[in-house]
This record gives sequence, C-alpha cells and structure tokens, in this order.
Amino acid sequence: MSKIKLSKDFIRNTVKRALNEDLYPSGDITSNLVKNNKVIKVKLLSNQNTIVGGLLFVRHAFDLVDNKIKFISKKKDGAQVKKGSLIATIEGKAKNILIAERVALNFLSHISGIANKTNQFVKLAGKKSKICCTRKTIPNIRVIQKYAVKLGGGTNHRFNLSDEFLIKDNHIASSDIRSIVSLAIKNKKGRKITVEVDNLKQLKEIMGLKFNTVLFDNMSIKNLKVGIKIAKKYYETEASGNINLKTVKSIAKTGVDRISVGSITHSAVAIDFKLEI
Repeated sequence: MSKIKLSKDFIRNTVKRALNEDLYPSGDITSNLVKNNKVIKVKLLSNQNTIVGGLLFVRHAFDLVDNKIKFISKKKDGAQVKKGSLIATIEGKAKNILIAERVALNFLSHISGIANKTNQFVKLAGKKSKICCTRKTIPNIRVIQKYAVKLGGGTNHRFNLSDEFLIKDNHIASSDIRSIVSLAIKNKKGRKITVEVDNLKQLKEIMGLKFNTVLFDNMSIKNLKVGIKIAKKYYETEASGNINLKTVKSIAKTGVDRISVGSITHSAVAIDFKLEI
C-alpha cells in the first residue's frame, strides 16, 4: 500500500483550504463585530470518552488565522480520554479564536470519530484478526481518514486502485475467476493480489494459483470457517461484507487474518468537543 504521509505542509495546506471555504468571500462577518482586541484563554474539552486525533490540524487552524495565538496541547494523537478531559488550551484575541473555532473542531471531531470507531472494532476482534479500512472514504481526504484508522489501532487496505490487484465479484462476472486471477499473476510486477470469493465453489476453482489473499465476502460463519480451513495454509485470509460491532467478534473467532470494515470511515460518528471560555 502507498505510504501515508501527513507532513506539516500537507496539514497546513489542507487546513488553509478549509478556512478559505469558511471565510470566502467576506470573512467572518459575525466575529468581525468584535471590535476590541481582548485576549482570552479558552479550554478545549472533550464531551465524550474517545480516542483523540487531529490535534495538528487544530493547531494549524488557529495559527493560520493568527500566528500569535498560543495553542498548548495537553494530549497527543491516539490518546484515550474521558468525558470532560482537557485536550488543549488556546490563548489569543477573542475574535481570531472564534474565526478558527469551527474549522479546528471539525477536523478534530471527524478524525477522532474514525479513530474511536476503529478502536471499538479492534477491541472486539482481539489480537488475532486485524481490522482494516477500505476505499469507502470521502473524496480528497482519504489520506486523513486512513491516518485516523491507524490512530484507532486499525490497519490500512490499499490506498488506491494501483496499489494492488483486488479481483471482486464484478470483475469475475465479466470473465471467469481462474482466467482473471491467472492474468493478474502474469502482470503483478511485485504487487499483491487479493481475490474475492462469495462461495466455496469459487474458492476451490482458484486453489493452487499463486496469489496472496482470499477475501471471503458476505459468507455465513459456517462457510467462512470451512473456507479458512481450506485456504489458511496457502493464503492470507480476509473477511468483509456488512460487518458491524455485533458480528465482528464471531467473525474474528473463525481465525481470519483480516477483517475489512467500510463503516469505520464512511459511517463514523463525529466526536463532540467544545471550547470553554
């Protein structure tokens, strides 16, 4: 998978675009009503138990609005905090803190939400099965969402379509499973090959071919156990398909190596944070 890098420049440019979206074309017309230069010190607090993520985005949001604002972080990305925990203190001109507030909290809430949701799955799956994300991400912020998954203890699936071969049901429907897998092997050039199967007949058709991972999609627990028993000695195994917090534990108990969960990025609930003056 492509290596994820959240460099200072990347974070700063991302936050700058978010601020421009919020301030175009006339700035914060409400906060501009605050005419004095009053300096305030505010607390950034969590309103929930959560894993924290995105603090550098928060720091840059305030810094880009006013580089004289003092942002002092009390926690690090990946920290587990309780409701009411102090995450950071911010000191500066009231007007400028108010201008940056929403953009800062949006990044913090979203990244923390994904990290927290991922961690819920990780705890239920235990140590034997890795929880990984998918490409079901919001366009243009995939790298941020995949970073959040890592904070929650999850792993990343392929970053984009050129990272590895992932032969899914619609690819198979337009060819035949053994032929298309054989063609991928011929053209792999060092890339991994994952083959999705949704029944045991498909699995038996591709046994013996030299690829990396069998992805069992939407299989019953009974069939998943049988499939893993057949494939485990030869391939890495993965399960997917509408996996939720109620089902992940039983799926992990089958001995599958990885469990891919789209909901940790596309359906994670934002965490509630607040600035308290």
